[in-house]
Amino acid sequence: MHRTKRAVPGPASTTAGPSPSRKDFLLGGLSAAALLGLAACGSPAPASSGAAAAGFPAEVKHKFGTTVVPSAPRRVVSAGSTSQDHLLALGVIPVGITDWYGDQPDATWPWAHARLGDSHPTVLSAADGYAFEKIAALAPDLIVAANDGMKESDYKKLSAIAPTIAQSGEFADYAVPWDVQTLSIGLALGKKDEAQALVDGIKARFTAEKGKHPELVGKKAIFLQNAVYDGSVIAYQNGLSTEFLTELGLVVPAGLEKFAKDAQAFIPLEQLSVLNQADVLIWATEKDSDETALHKVPGFDQLNAVKAGRSLYTGGILSGAIYFTSPLSLPYVLDHLVPELSTALK
Repeated sequence: MHRTKRAVPGPASTTAGPSPSRKDFLLGGLSAAALLGLAACGSPAPASSGAAAAGFPAEVKHKFGTTVVPSAPRRVVSAGSTSQDHLLALGVIPVGITDWYGDQPDATWPWAHARLGDSHPTVLSAADGYAFEKIAALAPDLIVAANDGMKESDYKKLSAIAPTIAQSGEFADYAVPWDVQTLSIGLALGKKDEAQALVDGIKARFTAEKGKHPELVGKKAIFLQNAVYDGSVIAYQNGLSTEFLTELGLVVPAGLEKFAKDAQAFIPLEQLSVLNQADVLIWATEKDSDETALHKVPGFDQLNAVKAGRSLYTGGILSGAIYFTSPLSLPYVLDHLVPELSTALK
């Protein structure tokens, strides 16, 4: 699956990585006033203990200015591709979740699904842009899309429904670091301290894994998508959704940048030998047939890492976890990828 980057690494082009690109959405004449009217229908009653709660009103800065969240939100919509993980990690079950990819139950992957409990949020599609009318019908009091490619016109329409958290303007669209997203969302939820503790805990886990696995430190690794697209394999150069490797002490080889196009590195099959720079290759395969197809690519089986048994194939869930790069998916990555890396590089 070729994903235009929004990350993620995401399946992207994804994303991260994957990062699904958003198409402009023409609302068909539905005005901001009409959106407000929809949002008002059935909207939740004000919190009884209310607006004086600690942390509110909260002010969250983003690409389009500052959003003020007046009181603790009770109906939150995850309009971003991976925002549900950040919300669930902070103990908030969204009333609506936008499906990025994977056709997972409730648009929530296995590493996060248990946190839904018995809830079944409304699943929203972003195939044609933000689902403005469906979002408004959910009567949210907060809309979160902290790692998207939201346009200002989208922001204005969503803000007419409820306070909206857009992506940070300090980073490229679809490339806001997971920890920045978590802290931004935590602030909007009135959970600033919890968000900081969550970030600190995951970073400490990376540090601990690096210490336990000195065999990884300094070794060269390349992360790639699952297949050949238009005669090229797609790799992630240093800094593009590769922090899950570099924070373990691995190094992304220099030289991939010269193949960069649309953020990712497109390496033509006739130059496949550039992958010999790596001690280990990680392919974001999603099914067994992806690996089988790669072995049929001319020159693939002659790559150094493949011949040495240091070419790893993730499978669908682990590739999704890497692409999501969230506070819930990263522990899954550490649990499942680090042992494979360690075995390959010892």
